[in-house]
Amino acid sequence: MPRGRYSLHDPHDHTPFAEEHFQCAPGPSGWRYVSQRVTPAGHPGGSVDLTLDELGRPLRLEFHTADWQVRGAALDGVTWVRSDTAGNHATEGNARAHAFTGTSPAFLVATARLLRLTPSSSATRVRLVDLTEPVLAPRTVDQSWALLKREAHATDSGPLTVDEYQVTALDTGEQHTVHLAGDVVLAAPGIELEDLETPPSVFP
Repeated sequence: MPRGRYSLHDPHDHTPFAEEHFQCAPGPSGWRYVSQRVTPAGHPGGSVDLTLDELGRPLRLEFHTADWQVRGAALDGVTWVRSDTAGNHATEGNARAHAFTGTSPAFLVATARLLRLTPSSSATRVRLVDLTEPVLAPRTVDQSWALLKREAHATDSGPLTVDEYQVTALDTGEQHTVHLAGDVVLAAPGIELEDLETPPSVFP
């Protein structure tokens, strides 16, 4: 069960906005990721609880910031309820999309798990609901994912397989690279892996 800490920052001006203390593991249903966030000032900054089924679809998502929360799942595309943290002012939403995305590293692992690309695969288009912070406003985005290469690196605990993805925003053409090892993000725009207590899980 990987356990560790990511630092999250604005990918454009590198302003830090949170540390995300996480643990995740494959389970009977698929995969689960749980985290707590802390702001740079040391205050609670929200939480992420994401469970995927064995095909990589979101069985359940609970995403909290300081003032807002979203609960969602894969249902007729993806369906969610967004409200303030007191549970008032709730609004429901639905989109013909495959999954959710956002600033948490959990969403990158989830998208890669959903697509299950190989280095010989062509780039694959995916539609996601982006929960934009700090108010978790839902925005539908289209991305293209391609697995550029898969390399094994020697470590003290055995070989570590690292996947390098190229992700393209189809509305702007902007491209970036994501490096994953199992269910841990090693590097991505706005994400730094600061600490990892146990090795990544290996998906079957």
